[in-house]
Amino acid sequence: MKTKVRQFRIASGMTQQQLAQLVHVSARTIISIEGERYSPSLMLAYRMAEVFGTTVEELCCLRENREKEDEQLENV
Repeated sequence: MKTKVRQFRIASGMTQQQLAQLVHVSARTIISIEGERYSPSLMLAYRMAEVFGTTVEELCCLRENREKEDEQLENV
């Protein structure tokens, strides 16, 4: 799942460690999310969205991810 976590984090002037502390996870988790190797749980996505003052939908690119998934399903 594509996310905008890195964009929001950098725009907020935070390090990965600072964000991790704010949302109660390890820095490794943030690194994995930013590298698209791990999708955050709904609760973690909600916590990050709150930190950044945005919505889960915007943070997790839900519209874009849905469109991409729909397109892949059409090609099956």
